[in-house]
Amino acid sequence: MSAHKMATTPHTEFAPPHFSGVRAESAIAFEQFLKAGEGNGRFFSSGARLVALDRWTRALYVLTDLSFVCLNATVVLTIRYLSPAVLDEVWARPGVLERFLPLESYGAFVLLYAAVVVLSCTSQNLYRRLDYSKGWDESWRVAKAVLLATLMLAVFIYLSGHKDISRLWVGCTALLNTLTLIGWRKSLRSALKRRVAHGIGARNALIVGAGKIGQALARHMEMNQQLGYLCKGFLDQNHTGDPRMLGKIEDLAQVARAHFIDDIFVTIPSEREIVKSIAFVARMNRLSVKVLPEFYDGLAWNVPMEHIGDFPVCVLHREPIPTLGLFFKRTMDIVFAALGLVVLAPACVWIALALKRDSEGPVFYRASRVGRKGRRFVCYKFRTMVVGADDRKKELSHLNERRGPFFKISDDPRVTSLGRVLRRYSLDEIPQLWNVLKGDMSLVGPRPHPLDDYQRYRLEHLRRLDVKPGLTGLWQVSARNHPSFERSVYFDNHYIENWNLLLDLRILLKTIPAVLRGEGQ
Repeated sequence: MSAHKMATTPHTEFAPPHFSGVRAESAIAFEQFLKAGEGNGRFFSSGARLVALDRWTRALYVLTDLSFVCLNATVVLTIRYLSPAVLDEVWARPGVLERFLPLESYGAFVLLYAAVVVLSCTSQNLYRRLDYSKGWDESWRVAKAVLLATLMLAVFIYLSGHKDISRLWVGCTALLNTLTLIGWRKSLRSALKRRVAHGIGARNALIVGAGKIGQALARHMEMNQQLGYLCKGFLDQNHTGDPRMLGKIEDLAQVARAHFIDDIFVTIPSEREIVKSIAFVARMNRLSVKVLPEFYDGLAWNVPMEHIGDFPVCVLHREPIPTLGLFFKRTMDIVFAALGLVVLAPACVWIALALKRDSEGPVFYRASRVGRKGRRFVCYKFRTMVVGADDRKKELSHLNERRGPFFKISDDPRVTSLGRVLRRYSLDEIPQLWNVLKGDMSLVGPRPHPLDDYQRYRLEHLRRLDVKPGLTGLWQVSARNHPSFERSVYFDNHYIENWNLLLDLRILLKTIPAVLRGEGQ
């Protein structure tokens, strides 16, 4: 199979553009990269970053369990002691509530019970391999953890001499805790499976080696979609008859970019030079490399370890994902996009009426764009051109002022008189706030390109698709009218490599005066 034929995926993607041959990368001086404690250069500071990311997820699991235990205890307490019969007696005889409901005692034991449940879950390894265990096994371990915690609570209550604590309350709370702690984990696993099945939040995996281990790993990913991996195919020098074969090992850089690979899994026999070469190419392309340890043979002794389901792997290189930062970025997108749509609604109505009076055609221009990892989405804008403008693009190609795939004409004859005003102040892009709200785009990121421009991408251009496209970006506030496409790619890559929330805020603040000055074309 051709190295650039897309593997079948459940979500809409495009076949990547055709590339010429890719020069093989050298592994010169790579031993230094593998030294313990030195991480992966500027792309990965140290192994501590992996621990920090795990702590955030672990903390979320612990907080969820604590919340459910406290909530369940309160619910059972409310049902048990605030029944109609008890309430009638409380109203009839003041002071009896304290006898029925010793709040101080119950409050202390609820907090103690919640802490013991978390400790029991920790003893059952429920916070170590969070999404990797089988459902029934995890449920059984949750049940054991709750049972152990409940027995310990009963012992504490007995030794403390608090005979006013209801045994029925303890039993019902334990049962409800078992059901809810199992239930929310199963719900999370199902939600993860659905997201991965639709290509949302999934990491594209490429397996080097199509032997028994590689095939087993691929099957494991397919059967356990909650792991969050989509196996795109294999690289191997042999096994050319496999329909999922994307190329040979020397095609790694080309295949990885063409298929938007996030993680490379090495399952071939321990050939040090091949593994080093793979890791070197991955480092240059900001990809994660994971090697099955039975084939690793001590290439580096102090690299981080993790599990992919039942498969232990060594992490040679991993691009850190700022999970908390991305959460805040998405939160900022939703808040500002929703606020912008509300505030600008009157302006949108005025623009729509003006467009109807200015020229024939629809108010909105809808066009397919290529987003993160090649996903297609419908991008919305106010129409600024005459009807049928896309059909004239080839006819006007000789007027293109951009060097590269991007098409741009300063004095475009297809643009209407009102469209020039809208473009100058970027008012035509207001409807893209809806794309941001939907999650197709972000407020800040590389601009989305049309499909025909995407088909002319070279291999290095695909890197700009590692993130969601944006309403504005570093290029827009730095060199918006520069004719070189390579210049815009440079700014896009700089943004991706140095992303942080503060950078997004700075770009947004710089965008406002640029829009008010009417720098758009």
